Amino acid sequence: MKNITIHGAKTHNLKSVDLILPRDKIIVITGLSGSGKSSLAFDTLYAEGQRRYVESLSAYARQFLSMMEKPDVDHIEGLSPAISIQQKSTSHNPRSTVGTITEIYDYLRLLYARAGEPKCPEHGIPLKAQTISQMVDQVLALPRDTKLILLAPIVKDRKGEHAHIFQNMRAQGFIRARIDGLIVDLDDVPILEKNKKHTIEIVIDRFKVKPEIQLRLTESFETAINISEGLAIVSSMDGLPIIQPEEEDNNNPKNSPEILFSALFACSICNYSIDELEPRMFSFNSPSGACPDCDGLGVKQFFDIDLIVQFPESSIAEGAIRSWDRKNLFYYNMLTSISNHYGFDIDTPFQNLEPNHQQAILFGSGKDIIEFSYTNDKGITFYRSHTFEGIIPNMERRYKETESNHAREDLIKYLNIQNCPGCNGARLKEAARHTFIDGKSLPEIGSYPVGDLADYYKKLHLEGSRGEIAEKILKEIRNRLNFLVDVGLNYLNLNRSAESLSGGEAQRIRLASQIGAGLVGVMYILDEPSIGLHQRDNERLLATLTRLRDIGNTVIVVEHDEEAIRRADYIVDIGPGAGIHGGEVVAKGSYDDIVKESRSLTGDYLSGRKEIVVPKKRTIATDKKILLNGANGNNLKNVNLEIPIGLFTCITGVSGSGKSTLINETLYPIAATELNNASTKKS
Repeated sequence: MKNITIHGAKTHNLKSVDLILPRDKIIVITGLSGSGKSSLAFDTLYAEGQRRYVESLSAYARQFLSMMEKPDVDHIEGLSPAISIQQKSTSHNPRSTVGTITEIYDYLRLLYARAGEPKCPEHGIPLKAQTISQMVDQVLALPRDTKLILLAPIVKDRKGEHAHIFQNMRAQGFIRARIDGLIVDLDDVPILEKNKKHTIEIVIDRFKVKPEIQLRLTESFETAINISEGLAIVSSMDGLPIIQPEEEDNNNPKNSPEILFSALFACSICNYSIDELEPRMFSFNSPSGACPDCDGLGVKQFFDIDLIVQFPESSIAEGAIRSWDRKNLFYYNMLTSISNHYGFDIDTPFQNLEPNHQQAILFGSGKDIIEFSYTNDKGITFYRSHTFEGIIPNMERRYKETESNHAREDLIKYLNIQNCPGCNGARLKEAARHTFIDGKSLPEIGSYPVGDLADYYKKLHLEGSRGEIAEKILKEIRNRLNFLVDVGLNYLNLNRSAESLSGGEAQRIRLASQIGAGLVGVMYILDEPSIGLHQRDNERLLATLTRLRDIGNTVIVVEHDEEAIRRADYIVDIGPGAGIHGGEVVAKGSYDDIVKESRSLTGDYLSGRKEIVVPKKRTIATDKKILLNGANGNNLKNVNLEIPIGLFTCITGVSGSGKSTLINETLYPIAATELNNASTKKS
């Protein structure tokens, strides 16, 4: 079947529309706002396509799927399974990021777990684990007849006499130990100084390197590893350097008299160790990987002094501190009592108070007992003597303890967020933050723009076994990054919160995911995917839609963009007006067909018969301006801005250049705070 045939579509304001649409083409549905475009595309075509697909499933499967309302249409033929990609926020979950919803982060977790190199956070030394067989092979590769001693480190630089350790080792059958560098018999151990640090290593075996000791050496290493919690030391018996092969890769200095072996990922200097790397260790949505301080959110809430003391130029009596002014008599009485105790004037502007007085008001009086006088609504005064917990601790306690939604919402106004001090916003535990590939950690990779990341992974090639393991994972990562670049999202980074995405960005991310899925024979329906895109990025988007079509899909786009209309294989213009005046197909066919149709308002503008006229007379600018200095939110670089008051000002630039950050996240919150006493936070 080559066409999708619609008979009698009457959904919402559609007026019994009959239409034949070609399959496996790019179809643009255009027209005035409210003319019925979405009613035709989403509420008719998508709803019926989805309904038919769901009804083809078993009754058991259908119970888990929601269905749209059956569209008011007489008959539709030639439908394919439908996928709708609309403009809506992807997720309001603070744990969702661009990386998680595109599944790129899942592949990155796997990559770092299988090919990452963990390092000691303090010393920067690679943490490498070896199997018993690898340890044995490394020793047998040393020059023949080298005299060695195998030790199991039990105590390292720890104070005490450690008599119980010697007694326990003797009971297990061990004969000798090396204590602070000297080998002694366990039956004749000197009493160690209690306040001095000691190092104790149990002698497991003494041997000469030769091939026939492989089995014996394996058993000895197993014993050493078991009693020392994963560590073993091979030391030269005569104190001479051990000659190691040049290609040997370990943390030990070449030609030193000792070699440290570890069955754990451990630091040879401080014994810092981690578990074997697993993908869940790199997930901030798993207890195994999430930073314990912020539970993987990367930020912590705090009561912001600037929001609490919103008018520092005013006095306490004038209401400098929100919710602790005269309107709340109980709290105002407390502040009056504090001023009497410390001897400062309650009519003094808050910013002019002594720092210790500000500290007492905001964070408490410490051990100072203050006599508080409270006057109730009936004019009765009573007294209490106690310490003052401080405004901020008071708010923190009330926020934690209250069960009232109203009280919680009132306190939320004073909350702000900051990067978690434990992980500095990286969301992950220390071990994951200090695992590297090509010198870059996973949080660092997540902070790069997608475009830069695509270029980086295109050039990245790992060597040896790590390269073999990473090859297929890197291929998936490269593909998904390229899909995001193709839909004009090269400026996003993988750490970007999903709830901060615009509707257009969220839609293009879902579009990129569909390209990665590689489905064919599907009917895709999109809602104005070009919205918010600069013309440079629009070209990439249209190329992506063309790619979807070329692999065998029908792409239906509700769109106003002129370039998208020109590139469409088939165009449907809905009109002639909006609401009850719309709902009709006023033109259909190719671009030339639309331009020739006199009833088509879209055709009038495309042909030049109508145009948006530039005003001949401009409003004269005054000297009044809005000045914004030093804006540096997100990617802004200390921007200074002048906007004339009373004029229509347009802010433009390529996608991701910082337009929304400058206006929506910086200028608007400042203006709302200054003009309307709002508690909106600026970027």
